[in-house]
Amino acid sequence: MYLSRLTLNPRSRQVQRELADPYEMHRTICRAFPNANFKENEPSGILFRVDLHPTTGVPTVLVQSQQQPDWSFLLADRKDYLLAESALPIGVENPAWKEVNLQLRAGQALAFRLRANPTKRLKENAKRIGLFREKDQLAWLQRKIEAAGGALVSAHVTGKANLRGKLFTEKDDARRMRFVSAQFEGILHVKDPDLLVKTISAGIGSAKGLGFGLLSVAPVRG
Repeated sequence: MYLSRLTLNPRSRQVQRELADPYEMHRTICRAFPNANFKENEPSGILFRVDLHPTTGVPTVLVQSQQQPDWSFLLADRKDYLLAESALPIGVENPAWKEVNLQLRAGQALAFRLRANPTKRLKENAKRIGLFREKDQLAWLQRKIEAAGGALVSAHVTGKANLRGKLFTEKDDARRMRFVSAQFEGILHVKDPDLLVKTISAGIGSAKGLGFGLLSVAPVRG
């Protein structure tokens, strides 16, 4: 598995358009994987999440993939897409990527962050509807973490929004769908390491092509 970090230029018109339309960002990210076999309406194995710096507002995109990325096109085609080196801390690469071999153990405590599209079905085979109440979103998160081989210790919602975006085959802007966005942060315990690693690789929840589902974890220190 590979993790990439892209620090974007918030003044770039392309970046502004993609922040407003996450499917367009998905399309840009997919260009880093020219040998991937992408099919309409099927999972690509690529997950991403946009994090905004709390004081500067600079957007950073974390990308998780099963294939090694090639971000050279961002430097060749879109020279204002990434934040300039002069605006970055000394020694920080942009773009940056690394290979990750995630090894977990039962009972381990992990800090996590997840931006998700919490939904439910009113009945079998019915259309999904968004969960807007925070208590319903947290209950959804608990079910997902338990199904993923973990146990939720603590969690809070750090950001909520309604995003408007098109599906992969949607051509008519007027028919764009709205997606509930909730960002969760907290602590979980590992119960089934293999299942949790598999879930992290696949992502959690729906609308993964629109920047949802990437579960980031890190060991709890101290």
